[in-house]
Amino acid sequence: MNDQITILSPQDSLVSIMIAISMSDENIRTSELITIQQIVNHLPIFSEYNSLRIRQVAEITFGLFEEEDGLDSLFKLVKLSLPYKLYETAYALACDVAAADGKLEQPELRLLEEIRYELNIDRLNAVAIEVGARARHTTL
Repeated sequence: MNDQITILSPQDSLVSIMIAISMSDENIRTSELITIQQIVNHLPIFSEYNSLRIRQVAEITFGLFEEEDGLDSLFKLVKLSLPYKLYETAYALACDVAAADGKLEQPELRLLEEIRYELNIDRLNAVAIEVGARARHTTL
């Protein structure tokens, strides 16, 4: 991993988790990118965040995914910069991005499981977060 990318802001970490879930099925959909942009534009956690950083964070995340242990490196960076109280927020944002295109593929489900494990998300809380994401992204 490049020494220049060892520190992310808490918001960068949230963006990186969202980008990672979008990348997980190797098919980044427009609906997922729009969801990430809308989240950054509207949630209070991002009120002071420079949305131009999304591109830089995406490049960092892409670079990590090209490494052999890239996912482990991503989680190390996230845990270093993200306060524990925002772990469930990270999982909720990942669920929203995963649900944005109306379908969950196996790679997305596996990464969500890994996020739950790495961020120590309680299973009952995870289910509540998942149900909320599904409800927000349900179509007729």
